[in-house]
Amino acid sequence: MPIVRNPSGNLTLGGIRLAEIASETGTPSYVYDVDAMAGEARALRASFDGMTHLVAYAVKANSAGPVVRALAKEGCGADVVSGAELLVALGCEIPPDSIVFSGVAKGDSEVDRAIASGPQGIAAVQIESVEEIARVEARAVAAGRLARVSLRINPGVDLKDATHAHIATGHDAAKFGVSLPEVGQAVQLVEASPHLRLVGMATHVGSQFSSTAPYLAAARTLFGVVRGMRGGGQGRSLRFVDTGGGFGIDYTGSRAGAPQPRGGDFVRAARSEQRSARLDDLALYVEPGRSLVAPYGVLLARVIQKKVTRAARWLMIDAGMNDLLRPALYQAFHRIVPVDAEVDRASAVDWRVVGPVCESSDDFGAHAFAPDPPREVAILDAGAYGYTMASHYNGRQLPVEVFVEGGRIVGRTQRESIESWVRERTNAGS
Repeated sequence: MPIVRNPSGNLTLGGIRLAEIASETGTPSYVYDVDAMAGEARALRASFDGMTHLVAYAVKANSAGPVVRALAKEGCGADVVSGAELLVALGCEIPPDSIVFSGVAKGDSEVDRAIASGPQGIAAVQIESVEEIARVEARAVAAGRLARVSLRINPGVDLKDATHAHIATGHDAAKFGVSLPEVGQAVQLVEASPHLRLVGMATHVGSQFSSTAPYLAAARTLFGVVRGMRGGGQGRSLRFVDTGGGFGIDYTGSRAGAPQPRGGDFVRAARSEQRSARLDDLALYVEPGRSLVAPYGVLLARVIQKKVTRAARWLMIDAGMNDLLRPALYQAFHRIVPVDAEVDRASAVDWRVVGPVCESSDDFGAHAFAPDPPREVAILDAGAYGYTMASHYNGRQLPVEVFVEGGRIVGRTQRESIESWVRERTNAGS
């Protein structure tokens, strides 16, 4: 495990004491074990067992250059959802042929950039509605290029109790994907256009799955659609099927019961379904984000003070919902542990850990600490959807990012000054 305690009880990440990093860089700070992220990508790619595939890393999970470059070196492509993410992927040397562009409301300039990248454009612009087809076709005409596209279908999978409603994307009421009744029309429109080439069929039903069942339900629907297309003489230019991402991680650290499936378990299960559907001639694309990076990042925070009332014990830290939004947005749970010593469970008491932001939702939940709390804490499993969702809310500065490789710090971002934010806001519109 990359996050461990050394014999002295000090928490380490990638072999470096987190207390040292907190002292050197200050807090709040994200710290990433880039080697461990690369290792996770290697393990996932090995699960394809030689099958033609693409691991299209979901850049929205963690868009830091050292992270994206490390995954690119392991042969990963990218799943991007904005023109800026596309530029990050290209700037980190991911080939255009290994990039898919998802999203329900891509701007014309974003589509233009995707079509213009490389000799043939990116691997595929993922079309998510019948209405989007004409827009992408118009941009291809304007560019004088053939645009490679895939259709993201909405499989209509009911994910009740399978994941949080805010990260369920494959049900009938979701804004994502072409609905099943419209797939036939969408295929006809794309294949009738001399400016578009249908190279893929895709789906994505949500995120943070602790079971392969919802993922496989969507994959079966996707494979059934492709089989039906082929039976009707369509889909002759298809190169891949894309079953999306959503591979969950264990945020609780619990070892009770059956172990949570890893990314490779999802891949092997999808491969089995693909073989059963007799679609082995098509490459299998997947779009993991969280599972590659979340377990290998922490958010370091300093304890500001404690507050004890008859109702609760509060532990107030200098990291808030502006630094890590997931608990406020999804009611997500992250373990929080002392940086300098293991908690003595015999004497521990529950503290409600909260941040400085003026919102009641700026609350990281109850965690066990000593009656005399630590000076610094680490919020675990924070390598995904942390910094990428951070904001300046309440006039707070963005956290620092620290990158660890080979047992040493190989890079870090600069902490913003309060003065720079004040100047930007004071002079807004001038």
